[in-house]
Parts: sequence; C-alpha cells; structure tokens
Amino acid sequence: MSDIFEWQKNNSPLKPEWLLPVIMSLILLIITSARADDYTDEQIVDAIYIIEGGSRAQFAYGIRSIKYSTIVEARKICFNTVRKNRKRYADYGYKQYPDYLSFLQFRYCPTRGKLSKAEQKLNGHWLLNLRKQLAKKWRK
Repeated sequence: MSDIFEWQKNNSPLKPEWLLPVIMSLILLIITSARADDYTDEQIVDAIYIIEGGSRAQFAYGIRSIKYSTIVEARKICFNTVRKNRKRYADYGYKQYPDYLSFLQFRYCPTRGKLSKAEQKLNGHWLLNLRKQLAKKWRK
C-alpha cells in the first residue's frame, strides 16, 4: 500500500511548489477586483452608460424593455434598477451570486433565457466591461 502513495508522490503532475503562488495570485485577484461596495450607485450607472454606447447608443443605458422618452428618463430607470437590485442582492441574491455586480448582470443584461446565440455572446462581455470601466474611472 505504501508503494502506491510513493508512486503518486513521485509521479503526480500536481507539485506542491506551484500551489502557494497560485493561491496568492487568486487572493490578489479577489482583493483587487472591482466590488460593488467600492462604488456608488451613480458611479455604476455612469459606467453602464459608457459600456452601453454612451451618446451613440441606440438604446440609452442599454434599456430595451421599458419605453422612455428622454435620456434623463432612461438614466432614472437605470438608477432605479441599480438601487433596487442592490437591495435584492442583500436580501437573497448573495446566496446564488459571488458579488453584487454578478447579480446585477443577471438582472440587467442576462446571458440566459430567450436570447439568440449572438445576444448571449454579446451579453457575456457585459460584466467584464462594467468591471473594467469602474476600475478605470473610479478605482478607490
């Protein structure tokens, strides 16, 4: 029986020397990643405006499901969505999602459901783009 353990120890591709650097890298990534509580609702709304196309967007703030007349009205809809979903995340979203921004993507720009493959692919970049924009403009 000890021969098996000796063989595994000598022939395993998982060497302990790389484990510590990997763990440290993951910890650094988690610590430095954009977290929603690092940003105000207004900063998140501003970042959404930018990643959704800014002044050139066909749908202001990416809002397609609710009719609006002006960009001010679209901003208010976006702001209310961000604010209400922060509360929803605190109430129950934290059970399923690792952070608020991931939860917000599920609600604001889903990657599942009645979407074409192109929409799924496009929406799949939303969270990464949001995090990058937040870190670029308002990293604390």
